Amino acid sequence: MRYAESPNLTKSFDLLWNGLEITTGAQREHRLDPLKKQAIEKGLHLDGIEFYLNAFKYGCPSHGGFGFGLSRMLMIMLGLPNVRETTFLPRTPNRLHP
Repeated sequence: MRYAESPNLTKSFDLLWNGLEITTGAQREHRLDPLKKQAIEKGLHLDGIEFYLNAFKYGCPSHGGFGFGLSRMLMIMLGLPNVRETTFLPRTPNRLHP
């Protein structure tokens, strides 16, 4: 979610450990029209993300949270070169849906 008075800033944070981002948090955009506008600004086609936009079609409460990267932490602890080596089903450009 962007700040209304400073649209170049987002309501988000990152936590770094040894130079690697392990936690990201944010207040997420919950309004359909701004979501569509931001997607178009980024060059996305709305029909390709319709499954996501449908969740916001009839209204969604303001929400936020964070995602803790257990796989990234494990990668650092084990000294592995790539997070894909610690993830059972990694998301890649060719595999975006679970």
